[in-house]
Amino acid sequence: MSDLTPPKAEKKDHFTTHHGIERNDPYHWLRDENWQQVMREPEVLDKEIRAYLEAENEFFEAHMANSADLREQIYNEIRGRIKEDDSSVPFKHDDYAYFTRTLEGQQYPQVCRSDRDGGNETVLLDMNKEAGDGYFRSGGASHSPDHKLLAWSADRNGSEYFTIFVRDLATGDELEDQIKSTTGSVTWAADSKSFFYTVQDDNHRPHKVFHHALGDDPAKDKLIYEEPDSGFFLGVGKTNSGNYVLIDSHDHETSEVRFIDAHKLGEPKLIAARQNGHEYHVEEAHGQFYIHTNYDGAEDYKLVTAPVADPDIENWEDLVPHRPGVLLKGYFLKSRYLVRKEEFEGLPRIIVRTLDSGEEEEISFKEEAYTLSVAGGYEFDNDEIRYFYSSPTTPPQVFDYKIDSKERTLRKTQEIPSGHNPEDYVTRRLFATAPDGEQVPVTILHRADFKPDGTAPLMLYGYGSYGMSMGAGFSISTLSLVDRGMVYAIAHIRGGMEKGYKWYTAGKKHNKKNTFSDFIAAGEMLVEQGYTAKGNIAAMGGSAGGMLMGAVANQAPDLFGSIIALVPFVDVLNTMLDDTLPLTPPEWPEWGNPITSKEDYDYIASYSPYDNIEAKDYPAIFVMAGLTDPRVTYWEPAKWVARLRDMKTDANPLIFKTHMGAGHAGMSGRFEKIKETALAYAFALQTTKGAK
Repeated sequence: MSDLTPPKAEKKDHFTTHHGIERNDPYHWLRDENWQQVMREPEVLDKEIRAYLEAENEFFEAHMANSADLREQIYNEIRGRIKEDDSSVPFKHDDYAYFTRTLEGQQYPQVCRSDRDGGNETVLLDMNKEAGDGYFRSGGASHSPDHKLLAWSADRNGSEYFTIFVRDLATGDELEDQIKSTTGSVTWAADSKSFFYTVQDDNHRPHKVFHHALGDDPAKDKLIYEEPDSGFFLGVGKTNSGNYVLIDSHDHETSEVRFIDAHKLGEPKLIAARQNGHEYHVEEAHGQFYIHTNYDGAEDYKLVTAPVADPDIENWEDLVPHRPGVLLKGYFLKSRYLVRKEEFEGLPRIIVRTLDSGEEEEISFKEEAYTLSVAGGYEFDNDEIRYFYSSPTTPPQVFDYKIDSKERTLRKTQEIPSGHNPEDYVTRRLFATAPDGEQVPVTILHRADFKPDGTAPLMLYGYGSYGMSMGAGFSISTLSLVDRGMVYAIAHIRGGMEKGYKWYTAGKKHNKKNTFSDFIAAGEMLVEQGYTAKGNIAAMGGSAGGMLMGAVANQAPDLFGSIIALVPFVDVLNTMLDDTLPLTPPEWPEWGNPITSKEDYDYIASYSPYDNIEAKDYPAIFVMAGLTDPRVTYWEPAKWVARLRDMKTDANPLIFKTHMGAGHAGMSGRFEKIKETALAYAFALQTTKGAK
């Protein structure tokens, strides 16, 4: 590929001063000053910026041309593991059962329903017909409580501004009610005649909740609540009982909830006023609120109760006390039961509690690593729950569980049409020792005939931000790497919550560098134990995980054979200094506020990938971005690539692709996403050694 000449971005001085420190950002010009309009209308992008991005796209395609056969093989393998004509297990609701279906050759699912026990199947919404030939992303579909209407939403350019539609399920016709610039979700009032929704401002911040009565002009919808703090987002939902609409104001470490009677409507009432660092979530049963909270030092959360009539924090009473090291992740209520999900030592479990007696039972599994989730369904007054299980070797399974009788029914195991034998693979949970002595969990998957002699390539995936735990579940795509002799590993690094809330706080703000050193320690441990060799690791991460990729590329470039950074958050300092950007104010609790704090400024500047590029050798690097991405704006990866091209001293490939009509989630459509995966995997295989 040495005959290819990569694009070279022009440098244009752009000086800024903060805390008495002057900086020059020569690639600032790649940020279109009209970026808000670009999010909605990509065609208005500045011509000079477009020319540069398209030149990079041409270089990307030229460089990857020699991988066409490999990409096609991987694409066909992954697609061959998908049962294209498939349906989800229906959830029952009154006289009906609701489910989704995918059809052979079709990109998008259908939303369907049948009679409660089967028969008379009807397609309520066919997303393939709605998508046409362009970008399409569903914001969800929600049927009204009386089952006569379906509210659904769509984003048609990747900017995540969703338009809400309402469909008459008797005729299939859309009502005139159309609402633009929303987050996409709809919460129905109990009478099925109105719903609540959240709108986004020009900075892409969900900041207002409205109430819409069917048939009314949306321009006259009643404003229910407006969030005054630019650092907070709004969300709207409903308790599982269906009795209360909940309006949630939150950033990454503080929340505040208001409630409205879903039957009587009226003005929202506050549960507990926001306190910095206090997070809480609300459910309801029989006139009691059940509140998931970290109040009063409950770092790993506890459950308390409070009367709906007077839910002030002074009336909170402990139900499930705080237990350090046992992370209470989520919960829901049935009429007679409380179902919660916990994590202990990085593994999930489900606890079912009888409300009257307080008796509890545990649902867990014995594999070294697995994922487990649970759902209560639409119906509040029954004793059935549904849980979902998978591991790196076990395809997803769906179980229905009757709490009273303890009867468990396997409803579905994901079919792998091309075949899958779990005994051909091995899953292990290892631990890497971080520089400060912390033990970092690492989940690995490899072929059963693998030998740890240091000759195999390895893909190491990581994220490590926002308290997001990386589940060790089944992946139909990673088998294409493992079957070629590559080891696949997930580093459960600090910044997630795999080992409790402390694991999160130990990887945020002024502890952020632990995230990077944990990932490097995981790679070094895998080398020491013979799973791979130094320089033969393909590291992969996206969004905040893309920031991780940029940081470790700067800090330990010789450990990796390649870096795959998808929509990478790499221009951390400049973004956190710009409070006009969509996500900056709500992000300050996660990263720090370098505008007001020199300490935060200095710390972010010390690791921000864009600001720490040096004149040295870097691994091969693959970068992907979306022009209409409101979360990681396209110019972050563009600037990062431009500076890397200018400064790196190696001849390793650096390739960069911008989707000119897509956003943070990449291309829409399940098969188009497989093509993206095949691109990244082909690059990983080409830039490491030892794959078959």
